Amino acid sequence: RMETDYNPMELPNSTGFEEDSDYRDFEGTDVKDMRLEAEAVVNDVLFAVSNMFVSKTLPCAEDVAYINVETRERNRYCLELTEAGLRVVAYDFDQTDDRLQTPYHETVYSLLDSLSPAYREVFGNAILQRLEALKKESQS
Repeated sequence: RMETDYNPMELPNSTGFEEDSDYRDFEGTDVKDMRLEAEAVVNDVLFAVSNMFVSKTLPCAEDVAYINVETRERNRYCLELTEAGLRVVAYDFDQTDDRLQTPYHETVYSLLDSLSPAYREVFGNAILQRLEALKKESQS
């Protein structure tokens, strides 16, 4: 028999309304999580692009957030972030174009690597510098 920390008789009786409000709270948590995920993506690669930020005009939903990015080549994109990954949804900030059928990328690195040779160079140099620093640390 499994031990429990509560008496089932102490649990409140659930009504349909309470379940709905709990579900809404749960959805709210997901929205925050996708926005947090988008913020983390931005913070990870901001150094290697000209500009990048989570869209404040396109709505975050429980399963999607939008990120605006301007590459060092001055090309602007609006990216969609979902469980499937990231993809370009427009060639300007705060836009979506349903006609665009761009592929999903599992990571922001892969997506930016495909869009921006300058990103690739800056990111690669940052990795090399980090490796040099690690090498020096290990030798001291």
